Amino acid sequence: MRDDEVNLSASAQRVQDELARNGLKIQVVELPDSTRTAQEAAEAVQCEVGQIVKSLVFRGGNSGEGAVLVLTSGANRVDEDVMSKRIGNPITMADPKFVREKTGYAIGGVPPLGHTTPLPTFIDRSLMDFDFIWAAAGTPRAVFRLTPDELLKLTKGEVLAVS
Repeated sequence: MRDDEVNLSASAQRVQDELARNGLKIQVVELPDSTRTAQEAAEAVQCEVGQIVKSLVFRGGNSGEGAVLVLTSGANRVDEDVMSKRIGNPITMADPKFVREKTGYAIGGVPPLGHTTPLPTFIDRSLMDFDFIWAAAGTPRAVFRLTPDELLKLTKGEVLAVS
């Protein structure tokens, strides 16, 4: 291991590798404190709750087997009616088993990229108001800092008002 490399857990390393594959020199950090909730994450990295990217997976479509990823500000709640109208099908919050199956990560550590299944992605417009934001990196203690433009590049998501 080089001096500038950090020893990460397997899930966090998967996210680090995905960031590198996308040409970004962003460093995943694993913290001693939990970042499972937006409030915990904001306290751990000393930023506003609104700068935390919550990665929320919803079941979508008439069969309920499709997955939709909504990346929202930690200060906001996703309006399921708004999102259902946008995608043209009803959505509901996914359960932990479905989230792990579709993303490869457990709730509380779902990153905005590198999922088991490619997911249609929507980005909360309010995240675009910040110079930088923080996203989960595979575990409930791992995060990475990026700009809203980098989030767009990584996810190819559609920006809209989700709340």
